[in-house]
Amino acid sequence: MIDYLVVGCGLAGISFSEIALANNKSIAVISDESQNSSKIAGGLYNPVILKRFSEVWQAQEQLVLMNQFYVNLEQKLKIKVDFKTPILRKFFSIEEQNNWFAASDKPSLVPFLSTSIITKKYAGIDSPFNYGEVLHTGYVDTASLLEHYKSYLLQEQFLLQESFDYEALEVFPESIRYKNIEAKHIIFAEGFGLHANPYFNSLPLDGTKGELFIIKAPELNLDVIINTSVFILPLGDGLFKVGATYNWKDKTDTPTEEGKQELVERIREIINCNFEIVSHFAGVRPTVRDRRPLVGTHADYKSIHLLNGLGTRGVMLGPAMAKALFDAIENGIPLDKEINIKRFEPKNKS
Repeated sequence: MIDYLVVGCGLAGISFSEIALANNKSIAVISDESQNSSKIAGGLYNPVILKRFSEVWQAQEQLVLMNQFYVNLEQKLKIKVDFKTPILRKFFSIEEQNNWFAASDKPSLVPFLSTSIITKKYAGIDSPFNYGEVLHTGYVDTASLLEHYKSYLLQEQFLLQESFDYEALEVFPESIRYKNIEAKHIIFAEGFGLHANPYFNSLPLDGTKGELFIIKAPELNLDVIINTSVFILPLGDGLFKVGATYNWKDKTDTPTEEGKQELVERIREIINCNFEIVSHFAGVRPTVRDRRPLVGTHADYKSIHLLNGLGTRGVMLGPAMAKALFDAIENGIPLDKEINIKRFEPKNKS
């Protein structure tokens, strides 16, 4: 019998698998690649919600765990995935500058917002009102991470590449059996695929479709990430990742003409040079209406657990939420009420 069967190999599944392995637990992972939001994600981590100039929930704690998590993963996989890169918020007016300085006085934002205006000029961008710099930022190359982590799991014979069959799951008081696998616990980390899961599909997981580009813009010279209505992330060789759109109605991962036009318009608001679209991607982020993850244990089955709803911040949230779930299962440490799936139980249930 193994300790954990993990269903899903996106950021949530990888985060939990790694924390289990680091604690000498045995695992198996099932993934069919039906959910691609982690793979095509922007991968940015940023402790500030720039639209509202507010701190990301529990940003300090998440950054500490995140930094160590990716250092350990890089050493293990012998690759570079975490790229510390400044994020600059382009200002479009004096009023925006003033709002930035007002926000940088908030105690919760002091560690994250620089009070020095960045006046550097970047080829390909008009910036008469300059930029503000967010600190402790960067991006994770999620596509590379997923590819190399799956190779590692295959090499260790931990990975089953198949679709999960819910009808093949047998649940016992202290364990589960799935086909020929017996495990003490099963962790569902399926992202938007949760809607097919009979154990948790009553939870209010929404999906927010995001579309991204890879563009080629040889005249654009950036060594930072520009973030306004979209982000522009330099990849080298004149290539940039640009995103993302937010669509709450379309739940497919098919790129659309509407998303394309929206991204093109937003890019033109930021840069003043020519560009061509090299690739156009789309994915559905697993989002929750109260903007908190879905973490916890099934009300009736103590060996069935959920790690989902990481939304647009999976890179930062994944390690912290996986640790919280692991600590709850193994050490009896209560989950934060804000993330615990019990918050959606009917009030007459204990």
